Amino acid sequence: MSDVTTRVKRTDAEEEVEEESEQSTACPECNGNLISDTEHGETVCEECGLVVDEDQVDRGPEWRAFDSKEKNEKSRVGAPTTNTMHDKGLSTNIDWRNKDAYGNSLGSRQREKMQRLRKWNERFRTRDSKERNLKQALGEIDRMASALGLPNNVRETASVIYRRALDEDLLPGRSIEGVSTACVYAAARQAGVPRSLDEIADVSRVEKSEVARTYRYVVRELNLEVKPADPESYVPRFASGLDLSDEAEHRARELLKTAKEKGVHSGKSPVGLAAAAVYAAALLTNEKTTQAEVSEVADISEVTIRNRYHELLEAEEAPAMA
Repeated sequence: MSDVTTRVKRTDAEEEVEEESEQSTACPECNGNLISDTEHGETVCEECGLVVDEDQVDRGPEWRAFDSKEKNEKSRVGAPTTNTMHDKGLSTNIDWRNKDAYGNSLGSRQREKMQRLRKWNERFRTRDSKERNLKQALGEIDRMASALGLPNNVRETASVIYRRALDEDLLPGRSIEGVSTACVYAAARQAGVPRSLDEIADVSRVEKSEVARTYRYVVRELNLEVKPADPESYVPRFASGLDLSDEAEHRARELLKTAKEKGVHSGKSPVGLAAAAVYAAALLTNEKTTQAEVSEVADISEVTIRNRYHELLEAEEAPAMA
């Protein structure tokens, strides 16, 4: 009998909690939605304006800032965690300059002390071989991403991919530089800002063949979803490098869309198609550019540009495929 009574009491308590949760999200007068007014510390109904709760605790800072500079000066917290650093940015960094907080130079004894502290701090930050591996690889990723002009989200994605490869023991038998380069290549394609394999190989410390082989291995083992590169994603960068107008860029996109409809893009290099489309668009809009200039910007041979150029114009003139 007592067990039955306990179960009934528990059921009643659960119903009360559910009723309270429903009341906390609905207005007691009109059953409308409640919203929090953080500026005034109140909870009000957006339908009838009834103040349901007031004098809420303000969990924000006690100071006010009117621009980003003032906000950075008053803020007392550090930078957010990031996957682009081996310790996610949570460790302490000791400045390499031998100066105190006021900008004054340190004495000889203080300099020796700071040098010892830097040495021990570096040893504590990388305590084992795995952390040293990760630190070197993330440094390579940041260097290559900077050289290729890739945004921060690509660096974060590449760092996450490398961490996964390290956790799943994909590195034995492969170089750190090769795997980190493959991660940058995969992350750029996932983010929709792809770089050609030649561009990646130019900033890498390994050969193009090793990058391609390692990339296929990493994608297969980690089951990464990487779509084929779209030729249109290369157009803005090529057009910007050649100082072409928006009209020429738009015309290049139209040529590539027509090529896709006619099936011309199948089996062709997206970089070559994009370079040929930019070259053709420049001629169609009466903007001066040469195959040599396009070849230099796109890092592809003039022969490829000529071949793809003729194919694009033929597709533009041919009837649509059934």
